[in-house]
Amino acid sequence: MIKRLFPLLLLLVSYHVFSQETTRTYLSGTDKDHTKQWDFYCTAGRKSGVWTKIQVPSNWELQGFGSYNYGHDKDKAKEQGIYRHEFATGKITGKKVFIVFEGAMTDTKVTINGKLAGDVHQGGFYRFKYDITKLLKPGGKNLLEVTVDKMSANASINNAERKSDFWVFGGIFRPVYLETVPNKFIERVAVDAKADGSFQVDVYGQNLNANDIIEAQVKNLNGENVGKPFSIKANPVDSTQKLKSSLSHPLLWSSEFPNLYQVVVRIINQQKLVHQVKQKFGFRTLEVRNGDGFYVNGVKILLKGVNRHSFWPETGRTLSPAVHLMDVRLMKEMNMNAVRMSHYPPDAEFLDVCDSLGLYVINELTGWQAKYDNTVGHRLVKELVIRDVNHPSIIFWANGNEGGFNTDLDNDYALYDPQKRTVIHPWEKFNGTDTKHYPDYNYMVKAATSGKEVFFPTEFMHALYDGGAGAALDDFWNQMLIHPHGAGGFIWALVDENVIRTDKNGIYDGDGNHAPDGIVGPHREKEGSFYTIKEIWSPVFVDLPKIDEKFNGKIPIANRFAFTSLDKCTFKWKLVNFPTAKDASTKAIITATGSATSNLKPGTKGTLNLPLPQSWSQSDALYLTAYGPDQKEIFTWSWPIKTAQLITAKQENTTSGAVAKAEETGSSLLVKQDGNTYYFDKTTGYLEKVAKPNANISLSNGPLLAGVNTALKKFSFKAEGQKYIVESDYQGTGNLHAKWTFEPGKLVKLEYEFSQQGDADYIGITFNYPEEKITGIKYLGRGPYRVWKNRLKGPQFGVWQKAYNNSITGETWGYPEFKGYHAEVNWVVVENKEAAFTVYIPDQDTYLQMYLPAREAAALSNNNVEPAFPEGSIGFLKGISAIGTKFQSALVMGPQSQKNKTEGKTFNGTLLFDFVH
Repeated sequence: MIKRLFPLLLLLVSYHVFSQETTRTYLSGTDKDHTKQWDFYCTAGRKSGVWTKIQVPSNWELQGFGSYNYGHDKDKAKEQGIYRHEFATGKITGKKVFIVFEGAMTDTKVTINGKLAGDVHQGGFYRFKYDITKLLKPGGKNLLEVTVDKMSANASINNAERKSDFWVFGGIFRPVYLETVPNKFIERVAVDAKADGSFQVDVYGQNLNANDIIEAQVKNLNGENVGKPFSIKANPVDSTQKLKSSLSHPLLWSSEFPNLYQVVVRIINQQKLVHQVKQKFGFRTLEVRNGDGFYVNGVKILLKGVNRHSFWPETGRTLSPAVHLMDVRLMKEMNMNAVRMSHYPPDAEFLDVCDSLGLYVINELTGWQAKYDNTVGHRLVKELVIRDVNHPSIIFWANGNEGGFNTDLDNDYALYDPQKRTVIHPWEKFNGTDTKHYPDYNYMVKAATSGKEVFFPTEFMHALYDGGAGAALDDFWNQMLIHPHGAGGFIWALVDENVIRTDKNGIYDGDGNHAPDGIVGPHREKEGSFYTIKEIWSPVFVDLPKIDEKFNGKIPIANRFAFTSLDKCTFKWKLVNFPTAKDASTKAIITATGSATSNLKPGTKGTLNLPLPQSWSQSDALYLTAYGPDQKEIFTWSWPIKTAQLITAKQENTTSGAVAKAEETGSSLLVKQDGNTYYFDKTTGYLEKVAKPNANISLSNGPLLAGVNTALKKFSFKAEGQKYIVESDYQGTGNLHAKWTFEPGKLVKLEYEFSQQGDADYIGITFNYPEEKITGIKYLGRGPYRVWKNRLKGPQFGVWQKAYNNSITGETWGYPEFKGYHAEVNWVVVENKEAAFTVYIPDQDTYLQMYLPAREAAALSNNNVEPAFPEGSIGFLKGISAIGTKFQSALVMGPQSQKNKTEGKTFNGTLLFDFVH
């Protein structure tokens, strides 16, 4: 009998405890993928003037209502959205019921059963709630009516939020729910847990009396107690009850080790549980040391961050846990450790993910170049801080952005934050910080030599189009590493914010180039800069530019972690051989594998010793992968072992061995070998086409000295033993000598030598091939992404195959892009509608140019993001151009962004053409 009663007793006890916790009942859906339909009426624009249904939460523009507006639109739509929803409640005797809105844009009037729930809430990105206990019909149906104005009646809100440089949406875009608590309850808590183990929790209770005990217990996330419970007797006169304790040697929270605890806080009266809440937190200490740097747990930190708007192309600012997790994982994959909320507080669930996976967060009050007034500003700061104060991931509060600073609010944050986090003004010098936006390289140098403030630009690099934030980052970051009081920086921005327009047949719209253009596309498609950032910000730095004859398996490395010793990481290497140009497969063949270890401490340098086999030099390439303590890839480095000449020689097949013959017809020279006829124009010296027995290959107008005006001075051709030689000499602002050799049993060889005057965007030779006939390429080199002179890191050495596309970075999202510069190319198969042909490149460090990338429609007035390209469509280059940012030309972005030096230099190279196979 007792055994049968025990489960029942346990259930009753559990129910009693549960009933004393806050319960949440959703009236709306929970996220973009889980919505509920409410009745809806839009007053203007699309689908207006009629009662219908809408998904909640959502932005109504994305549901087909109203009008789309970008922040700078002169005439913004002023439509209202009117919502109705019926819900039932049970008995509420002895309880309080609050209705909570996680976010609505922007002025929101709430009525329950025809009665106003409270003052109209103004401000679009903040949680707000009303006590509706007395307005409810217990045990019956209740009518919720909500009127949302897209534009605010408060001019400062419109200036701060609605005239901003981002999309302006309307609607209840975050969840709505009921919170039910006992009459005596804990409204909220605020935790301050420091790295030394000291712990304080401020408890904000309601309706307390002198007989109440406030008790707290720190626990692991699995529920196990950590230390003993601690308590105080409630002071009904004081609105804040402060409980203090201390733990010995707690596990600390950081981006590298995001150790979390929870605290359970209870109201106990006469040994009975009245109400309890649970709050996650982390032990950690933050410091801004003036003239020194930013410290976490006593260790100097470089913030490797990005700006992140809340955005999804089909649903606007209405997101989901899956999107939050995806974004944080993408940042961590890029070896980032920080994120800035631009330019408003995010969903609380996003901060939960930052807490659990480890990202440092700047949380921001909205104010884009204009500020809230005091009337709403004081209230919105409170709403921001009390919602988010307990997230260990938050390291700074940002009081607006780029001049949108109401300085009367600066001291408000500390009123609600017992941790007293530093308040910053992004874009200016404030509170011992310099957060200058978009500094050029010289500003970086100057700040390092004469600045006093802790330096971390809260916006820099700018990912507009294919600069993608990776271009020039290497130089900037090298400068940050030697900055005496540098603290890193935040790239602008993570995501391309192109909405899918429900009023324009589903087109992607970024309002020209105004909407943020990110490192990843609207659906998080990875651009080339994703991998550049991943390498540059790798906490394991590998300092081995090339493998040469002196290589002995020892690789110089540095541990750039703040807290992680490299003995917590795993290193694996492999040797590979590549398929030939004629093989159908692009997959490398692994010839040997192994692992290596290191015990380097954070901030130290050393050597990683790879136990390679004696035959390692016979392989084509070496790959090294570092894995973090979480067993996720930090980065994979790759190096060719053999020179391009050796790799090319291994893959080159000879022709049948026929002796070349030549004939002249008018202005053309025809060289015939192995059934192919090579047409040269005697007036220009250029190859004009190659005729095969069953097809023509329209390769023409080359070799042309790229970007240099020259004229043909001499064209000669002759038989030389079994060889046939065709030579051209050009003079002008540069000189070029080209020599074609047709030899039995050999591929057609082109040897060239040139010099030119002045600095150049690009250096090399080009040919033309009709773009409409190209179908793709297969090549051995760095890939699959294209490169710029100031964005060479990231791509991996291997065999890559890409179909032709005309993708425009940040405008269309077929990645990797086909057109552009490709690095360290050893050979390329040009796939086309006529007949594929192969070009072998036995020279080290030759770039392959494939056509001119299409120009972004919105970039027509911005030459910074349109690097120079040769006129020829296929180029073999010794130097390529750099790319700038939205605000700065490449020339001010550092050493790697400068033009190529040519004065006093002679360049030469060799190409081998296979038109037979």
